Amino acid sequence: MKSRTTLFAMLAMSGMAASHAQSSVTLYGTADVGIGRIKSGAPGGNDASGRTQMLASSALNNTSSYIGVRGVEDLGGGNKAGFSFEANLDLDDGSSVGAGAGFWGRGARMWLEGGWGTLQLGRTLNTSFWGLASWELTGAAVYSVAGATYGWVGNGPRSSSLFAYKTPDLHGFSGELGYIFAGDNVIAGATRSKWDMHVKYANGPAAIALSANWVQNAKTSYALGGRYNVGNVILAASLQDAAKEQARRRGATLGAKYTAGLASITLDVAHDFKNEWGARKYTNLLLEGKYALSKRTFIYTVVQRMDGLNNYGAGVRHNF
Repeated sequence: MKSRTTLFAMLAMSGMAASHAQSSVTLYGTADVGIGRIKSGAPGGNDASGRTQMLASSALNNTSSYIGVRGVEDLGGGNKAGFSFEANLDLDDGSSVGAGAGFWGRGARMWLEGGWGTLQLGRTLNTSFWGLASWELTGAAVYSVAGATYGWVGNGPRSSSLFAYKTPDLHGFSGELGYIFAGDNVIAGATRSKWDMHVKYANGPAAIALSANWVQNAKTSYALGGRYNVGNVILAASLQDAAKEQARRRGATLGAKYTAGLASITLDVAHDFKNEWGARKYTNLLLEGKYALSKRTFIYTVVQRMDGLNNYGAGVRHNF
């Protein structure tokens, strides 16, 4: 009888321990497909044939289609541990596409978080990306005029082998600092370290952020931008100075977004002051229209002028 009582007590204690360390695993992702034309040569990438065709995981889709799996464990005391793995998909034929290496090339990271902030490690979005995303008008769409023109603060939206720390929100102020060791970062045949960061203020109708990154032996890239909500209108502007090695592309963006019920329209313009990446300076333009079919699904149209070439498309995006 005593042994049975002891067994029941042990089972009860194990159940209590499990309740204090709850965990969950979630399957999530996005399907985005459309029709349009991307002029061959720019902005390049998937489906840039210069012909009207299906667009999937291209430079003119709102986002790349992807599938992900995310897990979170409650460690108690307000602390959590988590992971996420993401893989890009081409809805043209179901193939794996996009950045990184291997099936999970879109993202592969783990993190620890609590009241002290968040520490993450692995392949993920750059810390400078999140600064730009805080004021960018399209929700950091692939076809964003700021992102497409200036290379998402010069060095693309994602990095591998990233160590990053994000502060907690302090009355609207926050920041994130990332670092890649030289041994993990091979560029042009040489190992080179990289710093990546943003600081921002986002509270109520206003947001302003400074993003920057620096690759060893290359020039520093930065973007300073902000937005302000006035009723149904959001105004946004930025200064951009993006570097690829020693070559710079410098300019500014200015745009507005108007929302009426379930529909919105966005106009965003980027103008070069200096362009050592190409043959000359350009004025790039984006016109985007959206209509929400539900909380998870919207349709969109986009006209983009990118470095002298005109591209257009329309599509539907569903989040799950």
